[in-house]
Amino acid sequence: MSDRKNIKVIIQSLVTDLASEDGMVRIKARRRLVAYKSRSVAPLIKALSSKSDYVRWEAAKTLGQIGSPASIQALLRALEDNMFDVRWLAAEGLIGIRQKAVVPMLKKLVKHSDSFWLLEGIHHVMHDMNKGELRDVLKPVLVALESSEPSLTVPLAARVALNTLTRKV
Repeated sequence: MSDRKNIKVIIQSLVTDLASEDGMVRIKARRRLVAYKSRSVAPLIKALSSKSDYVRWEAAKTLGQIGSPASIQALLRALEDNMFDVRWLAAEGLIGIRQKAVVPMLKKLVKHSDSFWLLEGIHHVMHDMNKGELRDVLKPVLVALESSEPSLTVPLAARVALNTLTRKV
């Protein structure tokens, strides 16, 4: 078996271990998946769709620890998970990815501002990122997220912020 194929099998086995009832097995699997870095991202993204709360939680936590921009879209989807802890870990993962997550978040807000959980998660992320050069751009989006009618105010604020950021690039 080639090294590449062997690593793929190992990673899949570790992802399977994320479903273990034994917390230590899950922790060890997570640590090893983090060590494989980008090679673990695709199977972990798939694991975010698992029916198991353990697996989704562990996948979100592991993706956050890896911090790969390749996981941004999956973490954005996880902000709408039915389990609060998964949503929180997805937000923390996006915070860890930093600026590379801002444009995809704004695009998501423009199109999907009707999801309370999404708005709540992105608020958490942007509140934490509201520093430095992003402060002036993100502040109106945060104000819109905190408004009494965010589903109406957020898309416009996000579009303005998106236009400002894409003009700078």
